[in-house]
Amino acid sequence: MCQSRKALYVFMGILIVLSLALSGCAREQAPAETRYALYAYNSEPLTNWDPAIEFSNGIHVMNNIYEQLLRYDPERDEIIPLLATEYDVSEDGLTWTFKLRQGVKFHDGSDFNAEAVKFSIERTMRLGSGAAYIWDAVEKINVIDDYTVEFQLTYPSPLDLVAATGYAAFIYSPKELRDNDDWFQAGNASGTGPYKLKSYVWGDEVVLEKFDDYWGGWADNQITTVVIKKIGEPATRRQLIETGEASVTHELPFSDVNALMDNPDVVVGVYPSFQNLLATFNTEKEPLDNVLVRQALSYAFPYDDVIDFTIGGYASQSKGAVPVGMWGHGEDLYQYSYNLDKAKELLTEAGYPEGGFSLLATYLSGDEAEKGAMELYKAELAKLNIDLEIRGMPWDSQWDLARNPDPRQRQDIFVFYWWPDLPSPYSFLYSPFHSEDEIFFNLAYYKNPEFDEMIDAANELTALDREKAEAMFIDAQNILIADAPSLFIYDKEYIWVTTKNFTGFKPNPAYPTVIFFYEATLE
Repeated sequence: MCQSRKALYVFMGILIVLSLALSGCAREQAPAETRYALYAYNSEPLTNWDPAIEFSNGIHVMNNIYEQLLRYDPERDEIIPLLATEYDVSEDGLTWTFKLRQGVKFHDGSDFNAEAVKFSIERTMRLGSGAAYIWDAVEKINVIDDYTVEFQLTYPSPLDLVAATGYAAFIYSPKELRDNDDWFQAGNASGTGPYKLKSYVWGDEVVLEKFDDYWGGWADNQITTVVIKKIGEPATRRQLIETGEASVTHELPFSDVNALMDNPDVVVGVYPSFQNLLATFNTEKEPLDNVLVRQALSYAFPYDDVIDFTIGGYASQSKGAVPVGMWGHGEDLYQYSYNLDKAKELLTEAGYPEGGFSLLATYLSGDEAEKGAMELYKAELAKLNIDLEIRGMPWDSQWDLARNPDPRQRQDIFVFYWWPDLPSPYSFLYSPFHSEDEIFFNLAYYKNPEFDEMIDAANELTALDREKAEAMFIDAQNILIADAPSLFIYDKEYIWVTTKNFTGFKPNPAYPTVIFFYEATLE
């Protein structure tokens, strides 16, 4: 009896030693607590490392590294506290005071406080790039105490929406930047967000890792490592999801989406978005400098076919520039509809009765919906004796071409999606269509002082009387539609495809393509 018990103890001891040895090996290879998520993205992860400047794809990288004072919930039309816990505004809309969250650390170990808020926003305003225009109303930023900051404005502005914007509203550490304003451009980052930068390959991938001292704390099933990687080919993105190598992707062809709905290991979610497809005309180049030609081309577009055959019905035809679901959307605005007879009539009036000209349309390579839309358009324009060349390009190349100082050297039609920076109609009307001295995102090169004045006035009014501001934004879109600087094609729905163990993810259309990985879990 004693001998058998002794033998049993020896045997159990051997098992324990082996178990500890094996578990030690496992920890050396991959820590047990690591929860890894790959976001298979369809383009470059970002275009600029500076959170004051980035105004494109990097919205999803930046919003996991950095945080704003507030966050906007469009579903409930509510402002959510983030780095600010509360705020108030004076009756005239000119003074905004924010109380800040205490005990927050930057990734470099320094403390978040009112001085960091002042430094970040003043630097963003000084650089004046990207979406920095959102702070144009700010005249002065005052530090009241360590955790109270006051903004004094020159005119009323909805600073709560501004402070919740997905671009240019980030608070970052001043520590390295005081002596080196180009610190970000060297590939550095330091925010208060739940993830810090681990590594990156420019134009290909960004790797983020859990920030242990994040003020929100951590639970065991939260994601600790995030890889946001460019996977241009839709077939490859689908394969990565089906094999479980990627946790989440989007922008798959609708045929793939429908097929994946039958896969028990995959979850297909359809959500509202504030994203719309535009095809802006080069209004500084013949014959597109003629409004009648632009109107004719607007009538020649096969809106219904594009929605049905390129995106599988997961969209609705746009009514103006502000998408459905966003306040300021005008449901009763005029819509161009497919009408070749009307197009021919307008072309004749413009002096092109036989068509007889060629156009170049550029789109993001790898985006099958954009490509398909232009292929269908090409077929219709051919009926008017107009030749449309379609060219897929990487985003940086497409954008560089569009910013050529010589209008004759640019594309004729620039196809791209617009999503909000500021969660306001102003976002959809200002950057793409407000007059610019230097080309940035007004890729129609459109200039109309009456339109400019109307949307600027509506933006100021937003802080005081949103209902009147909304009516003014809708009136401004009447001008835009008549001038036809762009095809307003469709307001899309978001289709996110995830593995079934990727849970807790709920997209926020005010922060398009952003996955707040901190809110998600891997089961």
